[in-house]
Order: sequence, then C-alpha cells, then structure tokens
Amino acid sequence: MKEYSRRELLSFGLGAALVAGRGEMWLAAPQGPHLVFPTSPRARLAITSWPFREFIDSPRNPYRNRQKPGIDVKEFAAMAVKEFGIYNICPLAAHFRSTDSEYLDAFGEAVHRAGSHLVDLGLGDGSFWDPDKSKRQAAVDYGQHGIDLAVRLGSPSVRQHLGAPRGVKPDVDLASQTLGKLAEYGASKNTLVNLENDDLLNEDPFFIVKVIETVDNPYLRALPDFGNTLAGGDVEYNERGMAAMLKHAYGVCHVKDVVVADNGKTYNVNLARMFELAEASGFRGYYMMEWDGGPGEPYAGTRRLIEETLKYLG
Repeated sequence: MKEYSRRELLSFGLGAALVAGRGEMWLAAPQGPHLVFPTSPRARLAITSWPFREFIDSPRNPYRNRQKPGIDVKEFAAMAVKEFGIYNICPLAAHFRSTDSEYLDAFGEAVHRAGSHLVDLGLGDGSFWDPDKSKRQAAVDYGQHGIDLAVRLGSPSVRQHLGAPRGVKPDVDLASQTLGKLAEYGASKNTLVNLENDDLLNEDPFFIVKVIETVDNPYLRALPDFGNTLAGGDVEYNERGMAAMLKHAYGVCHVKDVVVADNGKTYNVNLARMFELAEASGFRGYYMMEWDGGPGEPYAGTRRLIEETLKYLG
C-alpha cells in the first residue's frame, strides 16, 4: 500500500488511518473526489473549445480554417465571458500552441484575468486495449502526462478519448487494466479521469460503463454526451446509453441539441428527455455547451444551446 504525505492527504480531502505501532499516516482506500459545484443555473454552464476548432490557432489543431479569423486558446476564456457570459471552460489539449512553462503561465494568467477557470481538459486518443503491451503503456503514459497538465492548469479532471488499431474490437478486460492504472494515477493527483461516449464503436456508452464498473475507482467516471450516440440513428439506444452513463457521471456532461452523423444526416436531440435523465440520476456537475451542428459559425448555435439549457435548469 502506498504511503502518502500529510500534504497529499489534505489535497485528497480523504480520511486516513493511523497504523498501529508505527505512528504513520496511510491512505486506506480512495474515497473519491469531493468537488463543490455551483447551484445557480448559469454558473453550472461551461463551454468547450471544440465547436470553435476552425478558429483556434495551434500547430496541433488539424481543423483550423484559414478563411476564418484566428484565436489563440489563451483568449478562449475571455471570449467565453464576452460572448456568452460563461466563466467555466474546457479547452482541448490539442488547442494549446505549446506546453512549455512560459506558454502555460501566460494561459493561466489570461484565464485568471477573465475571472474564469477550467472544469475539464480534453485529451486525445489512447489505445488502452491494444494487443501490444507497449502501446497500452504508451496510452497510460500519455494520459498521465495529460493529468499532470491538468494539475498545472488547475483543472479537476481530464477527458480521455479511447482509440484502438483498425480491426481491434474493444476489450473490457484489457481496457480495465490500463485505465485502472490511469485512474490510480489520477487519484494520486486528485484528478478525475472522464470517459466520453464519443466514437460509436470504441466509446459505446455500455462499453464505457462496463469498464468503469470493472475498475471500480471513484476517480474513473463517465462523461455523458447527449448527442454522440444518437449519431447511429437509434433514439431509444441513445436514451438507454445516457441513463447508464449518467449513473457514473460526476463533474461534467456535454449538452448538444443537434448532431451530424458521418453520413451527413442530422439528428435532433430531445433535450427535455436528456435533462429528465440527468435530474433523475442526481447529476450536480457542470453542463458543458458543445454545439456541433456541422461546419459553420458556432456562436449563434452556442447561444441558442445556452438559452435552451437555462430553461431546463430553471
């Protein structure tokens, strides 16, 4: 069992046991995060940088559209406040021009000046059930680096995407082993690891739930997205998937009112039903606006999504 310093114990907000005869502090078991969330409707809203990907200048952002005005992700927090009156953000790691100390310090200062803060940090793919053990370890290493970055930026969580080599089906056992390691590392840093139902194959909601339940670590959580699973066209499956995911959600939930499938077909999300499911689950975290109505100008769509969400939050 790992021994923790008093400083680490205090940062976890967890109980500790006094080991008989040794007078040392030991962490008996991770009891889970203890975040305090706002209760007023607007204060519970957040915005992710994904809908604005065509505008964000970064050498690691393949979606940049040079026909549109550019913005450095350092400016994203101030933009969210100015355009939408929202003070909670989720930037994607790929949207940072650099991760060197000077750039990260400048980013942090810009977020502070805006009166904003991070509620999640979006990471890229990791091949957590790859048949190649070295590639599974590489996925864990990548996730750990992302957690370190989240700690540096003051984010309480990361969103870890799940990827796999072509033709390799999701494997609950292997995924649980490697994501269990990542969750343990997250617990040591008091940082949640969130899994989103994004890809219809690798990130199926029921697969994610099986992994979370197998790992059984309070720092591995679900990040339900209202619309992503609907891209398959099955409304009933999407609702069942969201109900299952919401039981394991903690800090963040993605809100969409429309989703565009790979074949170009558009599906409208039943927001009333989604918020009913969220309320029934007892979710108290942040609702992250992630308008994704296809190519185009995301500002009007995000404003509409905010207005719709506020109606349901009362």
